[in-house]
Parts: sequence; C-alpha cells; structure tokens
Amino acid sequence: MVELGVLAEQSGWEAAFGWEAIYGLNPWVILGGIAARTERIRLGTLLTPPSTRRPWKLASEVATLDRLSDGRAVLIAGLGALEVGFTEVGEESDRKVRAEIMDESLELIEKFWTGDPFVHAGKYYNVDWSKPRIGVQPVQQPRVPIWVVAKWPAPRSMRRSYRLDGVLPFKATESNPYAHLEPADVEQLLADARANRDSDAFDIVIEGTTPLGDTSAMARVSALSQAGATWWVESMWEDPGGIEAVRRRIAAGPPTS
Repeated sequence: MVELGVLAEQSGWEAAFGWEAIYGLNPWVILGGIAARTERIRLGTLLTPPSTRRPWKLASEVATLDRLSDGRAVLIAGLGALEVGFTEVGEESDRKVRAEIMDESLELIEKFWTGDPFVHAGKYYNVDWSKPRIGVQPVQQPRVPIWVVAKWPAPRSMRRSYRLDGVLPFKATESNPYAHLEPADVEQLLADARANRDSDAFDIVIEGTTPLGDTSAMARVSALSQAGATWWVESMWEDPGGIEAVRRRIAAGPPTS
C-alpha cells in the first residue's frame, strides 16, 4: 500500500486514499508511511465512520498525519457500510444514531484541533478539557479539510456538508440506492452550495472508474469537471484483476480528456 501511494505521486495523481475497516490494516499507519515517502499528494481515508472511533483519538491521528505530511491530510467522514462488520463487533447500526454521533464527533474534533481549552456536554460525549494541556494541532488552519458523504438532494444531509469543506454525494434511484451523480446533478449541487455557504471554496468529490482505453469514461470525468466537480476518485473496489490491475491503472496516471 505504501508503494502504491508513492507510485500515485510519481504518476501524477493528486491524492491517495486508504480504506478504514472494522478490523484490518490500519490506514492511518499506512498513510504515515506514504507521507514519509512523498512530498505532494493529499492523504486520507475513503472513508472513516466516526461512530466507530473515539473523536479525540481520530483527531490525534489526523493532526499527526497532517504534521507528518506538512499539511496534506484530509478527513473524509461517513456512516460506513454495515456489511464490513459493524454488528459482528457490536458497533452502532442505527443510521440516525450514527449520523448524530458523526455530527457530535466532528464538532469535538474541531475543538481539539484548536488547541484551546473547552468543555463539551453532548448527547454522546462529555469532555472537560478545560485545563491547558500539551496537544497536537494540524498544520492546516483553521482545520484539516473535512469532506462528508451526503445524500443528494436531501436537505439535512447536504446541510452537514455545507458547514464543512466538501462532499462525496450520492443519490437514490429505483435501481441503485447509492447511485453516482450525473453532470446535471453536479451543476445543481454547486448552485445549492453557493446559495448556502459564505465561501465558494467547496470540494465536490465523485467516485468511479476509468478503465484504460475507455474513452467514454474519460469523457464522463471531463463533463463532471466542467459541471463543477473538483475531485475524481478512481475507486477500483471490485476489479477482478486485483492489486495488479490497480497498480497498472495508477501507473497510467489520472484521467485526461
């Protein structure tokens, strides 16, 4: 995984994202290894479910990565996929509760990153951090960028992303509850973001695949970019070619129109 991250930077990609499982390789350790061997690419997970983490531990890990990489970390948060083992280890599975925990966790993470004393009395966490303490603050200010998964155009889900720095949007269709957005959707989302934010700086992150030689896939990325998407994430989750296919795709470089 570290070698693939290095290859991504050498091949012209802008970021390398790991996967946070209930049990498996620790992505934050891996990202630290990538940070030590790269100079440019952004680093994060795709994605971290805050309901499975203590917010102060997650805040520590992300801030540490940001310092190790000299300001290249990004935190991508979402509810997570239950099928990776939530119920097997007793993690919260209720969607509404996980969303509430995520909101409160992100609020706490931002408080820890300031380095200032605070007291937090919430529904899920009570923190008395009122004494001055030695902590770790990220290089990026006022915070490491936070992107969240959100359902388009659900108002409550989108409001969470508008408060932060970016969104990984999905929409529900008759055939797919997690369908990707089309260029027209991205245009509408961008307009909605501008109407609900004080700043135009907002990342719209779209996942998908661009198999080598597939010109239609390349054209789709170009259309999404023109509509306002700022990131394309090459997500080869189920490629039958395995890790070698991923390696070949990384080495070929990012999609170009």
